[in-house]
Amino acid sequence: MTAPYDLTGLHIEETGTDGPALLCLHGIGSSAAAFAPQFASLGAHLRLLAWDAPGYGASADPEGPLGLDGYADTAAALIRERGGPAHVLGVSWGGVIALRLAARHPDLVASLIVASSSPGSGTDPRKAAAMRARAAELDALGPRAFAERRGPRLVSGAAPEALVRRVTDTMAAAVRLPGYGHAAEAMAATDLRGELPAITAPALVLSGDLDRVTGPEASQLLAGALPRSASVIVKGAGHLANQERPEAFDAWVLSHLRITAGLGA
Repeated sequence: MTAPYDLTGLHIEETGTDGPALLCLHGIGSSAAAFAPQFASLGAHLRLLAWDAPGYGASADPEGPLGLDGYADTAAALIRERGGPAHVLGVSWGGVIALRLAARHPDLVASLIVASSSPGSGTDPRKAAAMRARAAELDALGPRAFAERRGPRLVSGAAPEALVRRVTDTMAAAVRLPGYGHAAEAMAATDLRGELPAITAPALVLSGDLDRVTGPEASQLLAGALPRSASVIVKGAGHLANQERPEAFDAWVLSHLRITAGLGA
């Protein structure tokens, strides 16, 4: 299937060995920079790729709205280009994309790691309306003020100031219109609950116990519906558990891949 987005405009960060490929998909307010802790620690074991999603960061703007299928198909095209299949790690919105990717392109997804995610904002009209309102908020405030308002909620109240600043700076540098608005509309229109039971890839579902955005309950819903899943709570972490507790997060990722990819110790 041809991706609706030209891959030549897609910015990719890549590092690591000739081991299993792990494609990392960031959240709705972030970029490939969100996976800096994983690039620092997992490169000795894996070949890591992380995108700036279409319309984010250094990636070109799409010609129009992609919808969730468009993001999933673009990720599929990237995996094919790199020789696929791949293991896929998605955080928050990236987890929603990863799940749709696994549903649409099961041959390209060796396994899933879904962190701090949900079935989409379309499960609740109020959540959908709030998600759609974010584009106007970004337009009114601009990227820096928008990030200053939203960034601190993505980590726990006990997170060090340096991490809060890094999360906020990453968001301010990554988000812009129309890309963020396209992503928000895709989230608002999505309810994955009906397709989760058909996803065949083995999945690790993670959530921080202090997540103030989606919360452990949303992750438990995913884990309960996926037929081949394990669920983990990362203690002392907010929404961005991979950044706030990277040692614990990465240990679970490696444990999952030792089972699903035969990765050595």
